[in-house]
Amino acid sequence: MSHDHLSQHARHTQNPQPPAFPDGLGDVDDRFIFDFRSYDDLEDGQRWSTWLSVEPLCRGPEPLPDWVVTSQGAIDTELGVLKTGKEADVHLVERADRLDPAAGVVMAAKRYRSPEHRTFHRAASYTEGRSMKRSRDERAVKRKSTFGRQVAAGEWAVSEWGALVRFWGLGLPVPYPVQIDGTEILMEWITVVDEDGAVETAPRLAQTRPSPELLAAYFEQLTDALATMVQNGIVHGDLSAYNILAAGERLVIIDLPQIVDLVGNLNGMAFLQRDCANICGWFRSRGLEADEHALFAELMAHAF
Repeated sequence: MSHDHLSQHARHTQNPQPPAFPDGLGDVDDRFIFDFRSYDDLEDGQRWSTWLSVEPLCRGPEPLPDWVVTSQGAIDTELGVLKTGKEADVHLVERADRLDPAAGVVMAAKRYRSPEHRTFHRAASYTEGRSMKRSRDERAVKRKSTFGRQVAAGEWAVSEWGALVRFWGLGLPVPYPVQIDGTEILMEWITVVDEDGAVETAPRLAQTRPSPELLAAYFEQLTDALATMVQNGIVHGDLSAYNILAAGERLVIIDLPQIVDLVGNLNGMAFLQRDCANICGWFRSRGLEADEHALFAELMAHAF
């Protein structure tokens, strides 16, 4: 064999030609065949779901309720403002996958205000006994600097997230916490069905006129919830008929960024007394005999 023939033989041996693909997809292994669908561009007021973009610890506790949407292709759509407040606004957000719209869910998105539009006027008394990871952040918050206010916004969102997760784990009646992303908390939207079958936001307890039987049941529910809190060394700190939702026959406690350590905070007992007074005062105004001193004494029996 000549030198040229040897060179050609070597090239063909080292770089063999790929085999021809068989005609028709029927001869291709199914593992190499997949189908996909493209999504259209998002519209105004929409974003891709942030479920997979946050850390695992920023997602709700397991087991997840079956209504939580975890699809990577899900889209969040703004539906409007539900409530405005001094520290935060609550919006309604629908999360759904266009390929499975029936599995979509509407959630409440609580968004803490930016530093220039909000103020934590009672932060010092609530945060006593808490510690921040970095002393620089804590000093900035105390000085109320621009950076400190930004830190405070994040800290209060984290505080409410932690309270929701903790309360949910204790079996307390709170909205299920779906996820936290910065200063936004996505949580269960608490609803009721009206006489026409339409779904709407559950009213605040202060807006209701329950029957005597339901009123007594409500008070018992709150007493049990408060007992569970103090057994775990927690005080709501700002409990009233305005941050409790009446979802039919059950009550749901909301607005938890200011939860107080019953022992670690020097004002813990005072906050608990005030919670008892606020609750009992409202129930008395609706015709139920409720004594805040008796309630406080009962709760103290659970605490120690």
